[in-house]
Amino acid sequence: MTKHSKHERERRATESERVAEIERAWLDRIPAPVAAEYAASVRRARERGPWVRPPDMAPGTAPRPPRPGPEPKPMKEDATARRRY
Repeated sequence: MTKHSKHERERRATESERVAEIERAWLDRIPAPVAAEYAASVRRARERGPWVRPPDMAPGTAPRPPRPGPEPKPMKEDATARRRY
């Protein structure tokens, strides 16, 4: 959990209050049917919750094999190296 300074917490609280005040003023200016429709859409969105990313592949799908290409060369044995017996 991130800790914030007292000043940061106060700034965020006043910012949230100001945003709520602006939203209330905006809702008061639009017609009542539009405001009700907006409130309903916001309620549905909040009930729906955050978007969940779908899985990359369907369950049970085998991963794709690597693409064909040049194979790595085998290690060369040095012909001039002395061999131990």
